[in-house]
Amino acid sequence: MRQATIERKTKETDILVTVNVDGTGVSDIATGIGFLDHMLEQLARHSLMDVTVKAEGDLHIDFHHTTEDTAIALGEAVSQALGDRKGICRYGSALSPMDETLTRVTLDISNRPLLVWKVSFPTPKVGDIDTELFKEWFQAFAQNAGITLHVENLYGTNSHHIIESSFKGLARALYTAAEIDPRRAGEIPSTKGSL
Repeated sequence: MRQATIERKTKETDILVTVNVDGTGVSDIATGIGFLDHMLEQLARHSLMDVTVKAEGDLHIDFHHTTEDTAIALGEAVSQALGDRKGICRYGSALSPMDETLTRVTLDISNRPLLVWKVSFPTPKVGDIDTELFKEWFQAFAQNAGITLHVENLYGTNSHHIIESSFKGLARALYTAAEIDPRRAGEIPSTKGSL
């Protein structure tokens, strides 16, 4: 089983994350930020990863530290769970519709982290969370998971839908890329011999 547990403690946050890449999409999420919990539940459900996130942060200041540090810990857990990445399909992409919104997510589990973010929001907040924090979340996740990640919202007018279609697209692309390809016979999917 490809699984990992990460603990991250700073003066700003205290986070425990557990990931099972070969799960069934079960989640147990508690960050103190309702909308972020909802997005992480979507990520687990649609990637079929089992994900537990328990986070306590300085929410009395704002949601930035908890949002970013949750992504750091989750990215580290995914990277650790994937190990040397032997046999994975490596690449994944998804077109994710949600009502009037369509988002394209493409990724490479390459150990060359990069985020290309072509997403803008019509509103500054969804519920109590600043929409600008979602770029921070995707950046931190890509960096710590070792993923080249492209997220492009093609169209949409509702900030909630744009964010949710981005998470669901990430989930489906990650599911495809992390799957074991039986024809690879345990090989690293790179001509360099390592990722």
